Amino acid sequence: MDTRTASIRQRLTELREALTRHGLGALLLPSADPHLSEYLPERWQGRVRYSGFTGSMGTLVVTTERAVVFADSRYWVQAEAELAGTGVELFKIPTGAATHHLNWLAENLPRGATLAVDGAVLGLASAKALADTLAAKGIVLRTDLDLLDEVWADRPALPTAPVYEHRAPHAAVSRAAKLANVRQAMLQHGASHHFVSTVDDIAWITNLRGADVDYNPVFLAHLLIGAERATLFVGAGKVDGDVAAALAADNITLAPYDAASSHLAHLPAHAVLLVDPRRITLGFRQAVPAAVKVIEAINPSTLAKSRKTADEAAFIRRAMEVDGAAMCAFYAWFEAALGREAITELTIDERLSAERTRQPDYVSLSFPTIAGFNANGAMPHYRATDESHAVISTPHGLAAEGLLLIDSGAQYLGGTTDITRVWPIGMPSAAQKADYTRVLKGTLALSRTRFPLGTLAPMLDSIARAPLWEAGLNYGHGTGHGVGYFLNVHEGPQSISPAIPEPQMAMQPGMVTSIEPGLYRPGRWGIRIENLVLNVASAAGDEFGEFLEFETLTLCPIDTRCIDFSLLRDDERACLNAYHAEVRRRLAPRVTGAARDWLEARTQPI
Repeated sequence: MDTRTASIRQRLTELREALTRHGLGALLLPSADPHLSEYLPERWQGRVRYSGFTGSMGTLVVTTERAVVFADSRYWVQAEAELAGTGVELFKIPTGAATHHLNWLAENLPRGATLAVDGAVLGLASAKALADTLAAKGIVLRTDLDLLDEVWADRPALPTAPVYEHRAPHAAVSRAAKLANVRQAMLQHGASHHFVSTVDDIAWITNLRGADVDYNPVFLAHLLIGAERATLFVGAGKVDGDVAAALAADNITLAPYDAASSHLAHLPAHAVLLVDPRRITLGFRQAVPAAVKVIEAINPSTLAKSRKTADEAAFIRRAMEVDGAAMCAFYAWFEAALGREAITELTIDERLSAERTRQPDYVSLSFPTIAGFNANGAMPHYRATDESHAVISTPHGLAAEGLLLIDSGAQYLGGTTDITRVWPIGMPSAAQKADYTRVLKGTLALSRTRFPLGTLAPMLDSIARAPLWEAGLNYGHGTGHGVGYFLNVHEGPQSISPAIPEPQMAMQPGMVTSIEPGLYRPGRWGIRIENLVLNVASAAGDEFGEFLEFETLTLCPIDTRCIDFSLLRDDERACLNAYHAEVRRRLAPRVTGAARDWLEARTQPI
């Protein structure tokens, strides 16, 4: 047994001892913090600490005898490797939104047992589903205990990174205008107050940014908005005097981070509070006095921030150009260095990140770079480490042949990028070309789609899958996620996926979404081709109403050496050629030397 697995087993033993002390039958550890964030500060990474599974999504259940991680298909290979030897089981679920852990708890805990989960990190909607499932089986739910505080001796403190302003011209809409927008929506709901906990909504409303969460320029805070004033609950010392003064000018008062519950508890009885049940925790909902009327609806800012303005779209296009220039410089070096220099998956991360840092308005990466060679590319959320990574090239030749998948992105003051490309190392096989081409056909098909204004995003998912389905193939993740404006790389409300459509998922002008079909052969290779697109008005439509179409934002060649041309129609060739012509036109002025030569070579028409 290695040191890592031994430490996890010891931690589980300590956790089970705490369960016994409190008379608990099980503990539920969701991947969540008090803001229900996707990327968590270290303080709330309990699931990672007590299981060893490092995927960005997953749920851990620990009973007195068993420990089980519930993870979807994006993480199965990774989870099996990371859980090996820890005593933690993997329960495979179909999607990240699946709730199989609820039925597992109901079936595996005896009647009368008590399940603990920290209400401060349990989403309100999730809490309702959990309570209903357990009550039907006579299982008690306890939400007033943060067991991690008791057993995690060196638990990390709250992050302390400073908060700063996202300024004009990149902040194209003023803070006052955004607050007015939210208050207008409150008025329509009949609400006098609105409580916001999701950090990207708060960053958008306040035109503030931070660095409390890796890769997303956000900060930990809560926001209570009234008819005329608002209160921002944020850590002491994180907001300097100049920023505080600017906030005060817009009638935003600062308060301690841990005072949010108290402020909610002291709302007047005549208040009407608007909350989003999917974006607020049970703990905050329980703090609201019984006399206060509560309206549950999606945060108005969630839809508003998804609809980028014309000025924001212009900055995003520029961010895509500088990001594309960085990739041209990287790939020019990469192809020249193959077989002549030592290159690993880690090298790719280092060199590509370095090229991005040289670009104007660069702030950080937007997520951990995924560089997966051959079998590693078959894990959609793979991450190379010092202990485990593939070697691609040596100074004496290629280490192996196959497919290299690179999924990367960056945060710029004027936009957030996310792009995936696949490159052949050596000569791709016929089977690899066939898979690659079907994925490419899916990307092209959805990119060219026109659809009525207000189409529910999940309805578009099958368009990208159809070329794969035709060959009996599929992939386990969604086809597209919303992308923020110098904010979270994953944002809603739209989701091009097999999710059950909901009204708030309607496609609207200005939304930025990824298109990223894939295909994964476990143990062999993975393929994903991803571009970001912008919803724009289409010339189509008249008596049948308004239509939208996609403007492709991402600017980087799509490799043509992996294409099986027998599977590509003439119109698909024309579409790819037109894209490459636009990539060449937009990026050529931003690159020189080897990078420009590479761009010219990789954008030649087929």
